[in-house]
Amino acid sequence: MRSAITVLFEQIKYFYLVRRLSLYEIKSNTSSNYLGMAWELIQPAIQITIFWFVFGFGIRGRAPIGDVPFFHWMLAGIVVWFMISQSILKGTKSIYSNVRILSKMNFPMSVIPNYHIFAQLYPHLVLLGCVLVLMQFLGYGASLHYLQLPYYLFGTLAILFSLTLITSTLATIAQDVHKFIQSIMRMLLYLSPILWPPQTLDQDWIVTIMKLNPFYYIIEGYRQAILGNGWYFIDQWEYTLYFWAITIILFIMGSYLHVKFRRHFVDFI
Repeated sequence: MRSAITVLFEQIKYFYLVRRLSLYEIKSNTSSNYLGMAWELIQPAIQITIFWFVFGFGIRGRAPIGDVPFFHWMLAGIVVWFMISQSILKGTKSIYSNVRILSKMNFPMSVIPNYHIFAQLYPHLVLLGCVLVLMQFLGYGASLHYLQLPYYLFGTLAILFSLTLITSTLATIAQDVHKFIQSIMRMLLYLSPILWPPQTLDQDWIVTIMKLNPFYYIIEGYRQAILGNGWYFIDQWEYTLYFWAITIILFIMGSYLHVKFRRHFVDFI
């Protein structure tokens, strides 16, 4: 618990540095591209189009999800996935990639995964804004349900930081962890409620197992907020308690591992 308090206070104390480094990360990643930041929208748009064609037209034959067209349903859920997947992948290798340089600087290494997550936050906000504007033209106008979005965004940042504290530490000790995480993220894309509704399965126990994935909660929360279908964190209050319990447990575990091994990170490189 002491490690968790230490890491939490480090994020608060060096939050200004997290913001500066995250902005620098974005600029460095886009400086060599002619279109710059536009690629943060172009790449998701291409993937969304491919998924819509394959799953919406091909597999589902344009069948809606309940009374919601497949494209609208998929778009409302996938908008947060790009942030989740990129944050985990880049956060996992963040310490290993920068430890030699950053170990010589006067700030704690726990901010390294965090600023990589925040570097994905800004493109996510732009993409989310575009999706909300597009939804106005697709027949899903602004509603009070949008008030849930800041809550789910905070939950996303919390679970991502808690998880990447663990994965970045393990990936620094053994680089094979990053390859393993890449495979897991490809699998989670199809095991999360993004491209198909798990409720179509006859076996309820399979849906229950899939809900053990905390990102299920985030994706469904985003979807219901954007489509205006309900107050998910209230309607599913038991699931809300489960999500935050998992987040806290991961944060305590990640903080303990990070604080225990960070003095020896250079030795593992």
